[in-house]
Amino acid sequence: MLDWIKSVLSDQFGFGIVLMAVLLVAILTAVAYSILLERKVSAWIQDRFGPNRVGPYGLLQPVADGLKMLLKEDIIPRNVDRALFILAPWMIFVVAMVGFAVIPWGGQFRWPWMDEGEILQAQVASIDIGLLYILAVSSLGVYGVVLGGWASNNKYSFYGGMRAAAQMLSYEVPMGMVILTVILATGHVRLESMVVAQTGTFFGLHGFDWMFWYHPIGALLLFISALAEANRTPFDLAECEQELVGGYHTEYSAMKMGLFFLAEYAHMITSSALIVALFFGGYLLPGWSWLNTSESALAMFCRVGVFGFKILFVIFVYMWIRWTIPRFRYDQLMRIAWKGFVPISMALVVLQGIVVYAEWPQWVTILGNVAVVLVVAAAMPRGRPVTGRQASLERKVQVSGG
Repeated sequence: MLDWIKSVLSDQFGFGIVLMAVLLVAILTAVAYSILLERKVSAWIQDRFGPNRVGPYGLLQPVADGLKMLLKEDIIPRNVDRALFILAPWMIFVVAMVGFAVIPWGGQFRWPWMDEGEILQAQVASIDIGLLYILAVSSLGVYGVVLGGWASNNKYSFYGGMRAAAQMLSYEVPMGMVILTVILATGHVRLESMVVAQTGTFFGLHGFDWMFWYHPIGALLLFISALAEANRTPFDLAECEQELVGGYHTEYSAMKMGLFFLAEYAHMITSSALIVALFFGGYLLPGWSWLNTSESALAMFCRVGVFGFKILFVIFVYMWIRWTIPRFRYDQLMRIAWKGFVPISMALVVLQGIVVYAEWPQWVTILGNVAVVLVVAAAMPRGRPVTGRQASLERKVQVSGG
């Protein structure tokens, strides 16, 4: 029996199946406890107590929330498109979960019982188009939101679905441009190769040659676009309670409504893993050569822990922004995408393309990023408020006194 387990773990396909099962359990648990973390972070920012009654320090609150969703009455309105109404939450949840397959969690390693030269990849699937796979899968998430809004037969849900479609499609353009910039810089489409490309020395630290230092604007654009893709505040116009009651999930209840929220947090974890892998060295820990390059199983587990800690930090920033910045107006949201992010991301692609074509050193892109910031600062409008108010409308002046 023990020899059979060793043979399964020594085979890349068998190890990938085992890793997939472990990741499904770990990520579902992380999704549930991300909700608890969100409530704790919001309580900390608002100077109040978060959940603290169910279990020690409120640690069993996700279990209580899950039971509540399962035991609630599942109401399906009479005039909905029943098939699409039921399919939408499951579709968006499944799409959010399958993106983890190509994430390089711990690099190359081998078990103690394996022969010299035999190498495994701490990854469910190592494919040539790993980055394109994530882009293709994440873009399918819009279908769940649009179908949920359309099938609900509710005007508020429909508006939320249309907002989500326009928003996601708009912010996928700068996201794709930024990712193309990283592809040009590293020369790879495999995520694991992109992480390895950041193993060099920067500021005297091994494994600190992160893409963030060369394209900080790109990292910022990718993070903000990921906020919009996940419908997170300040880009949550698809479920804007003040205008649309609840948006695309207005008519949903019980576990189907819970799946929408679980999918949102799963998408947050996926996008955080992508941001860390592209710009922050993935599983690399600056200054620790043994951990970054060793092929031992112990080093692999340590690298997985480093990757998980970086993902946790990005998720914390997600939550920090949600409870700090107010929601954009819809015209402002679209203006930021098409008049701001798209031109800037195109400039980054051109900059990196020139550096690659001219065979200049990569540090030249740092100067290029500074130049982009200066051009954007010079082009920003001054002296007039950014508003959607029509110029032909009279401005009302409040008169005080008798």
